[in-house]
Amino acid sequence: MPKERLRAIIFVLVAFMLGCNEYVIVGVLPDVAHEFHVSLSSLGYVVTIFALVYAVATPVITAVAGRWPRHRVLLTLIGVFLVGNTWTALAHSYWSLVLSRVLTATVAGAIISLVLVIAAFVASPKKRASLVSWIFAGFSIASVIGVPIGTLVSQHLTWHDSFWMITWLTVLVLALLAWVVPHDTPQVKSHLKDQLTLFGDRRVLVGVSFIVAVCAADYTFYTYIRPLLTTVLGFNDTWLNWLLLMMGVFFIIGNKFGGFLADRGGVKRLPGMYVLMTVMLLLLAPSFRWPFVTVGLIALVCVTLAGYGASTQLMFLNIAEEDYPQSLDLASSLNSIFANIGISLGSLTAAETVHYLGLTKVGYVAAIYGVLATLLVVLAAKWRDAKRVR
Repeated sequence: MPKERLRAIIFVLVAFMLGCNEYVIVGVLPDVAHEFHVSLSSLGYVVTIFALVYAVATPVITAVAGRWPRHRVLLTLIGVFLVGNTWTALAHSYWSLVLSRVLTATVAGAIISLVLVIAAFVASPKKRASLVSWIFAGFSIASVIGVPIGTLVSQHLTWHDSFWMITWLTVLVLALLAWVVPHDTPQVKSHLKDQLTLFGDRRVLVGVSFIVAVCAADYTFYTYIRPLLTTVLGFNDTWLNWLLLMMGVFFIIGNKFGGFLADRGGVKRLPGMYVLMTVMLLLLAPSFRWPFVTVGLIALVCVTLAGYGASTQLMFLNIAEEDYPQSLDLASSLNSIFANIGISLGSLTAAETVHYLGLTKVGYVAAIYGVLATLLVVLAAKWRDAKRVR
């Protein structure tokens, strides 16, 4: 196998590992709640805290880590990630779980941003969009394989065993990266203040705001997807695992469709897709009387939710390469940083919606974020080709 293809597979495996760690918790929340004797809404805040720490820590670590060779920093951060995930597997109290998730979230964003930068350098220009979309697809593959398996393991063994699987996967990833990651990717060393000049550009600001809105829409209903499918729609545990698998497949379809769009206009192709997403979210609650119609709507929502990644990632990288070369590492992490701000906002919104309005209303609230996302992506499409827009 050519080394370039092997690197690409390993980069996707890193995203899969990170996705399993981030998403498996959603599938096992009821089992964690039962063991720790806490409410589901309280555990929703674990998702919120993870996403918030991820968003705050990623730019700081990415900027500070720019002083050392990328390959060394990447391997070190994955070592920390290994410790954090193993701590989660060992957690036997609510606060131990929270602290372990904080440690993992601190390094997860910097890991994927470094992988994306390295991937951009090793891929040929023609294959860049495809590789980026595949790396993002690694997170969706985690939904297809990791979340259903993690949920199944939690149901038949314990939720701790779900995280032990991720620990052994991390050991494998660490060994593979030590073997194939390049040691000579070019770097422009700069201070955090220099990197933050990127946020003076309104193209970047509207782009990251769009990502926040999309991911908030996503996690307003996805945080409680298991009780939504079982309690509201009435599917049993066997159906649950097949439905989670289906959702992951449609996330992958969305990622690959996003790569297709990135090669054919990028963000200019996205507004129509987010009008569709908003309509689907509004139709969720009325569809609950027909469970399989709801499942079809969720499948379409999964495609639209995953479709932005390659287009916005390449937009940020192109802006940085042309106008802010000192901010390239930070630009590579914007998708993951602001996706997790959106996840934090969405999971918090989900917890409050379930507490005050009930589980059946999450689609309506998610649609509010959908309207905002649509307006923002229209602006992003309008400004994309401008030069140093402030």
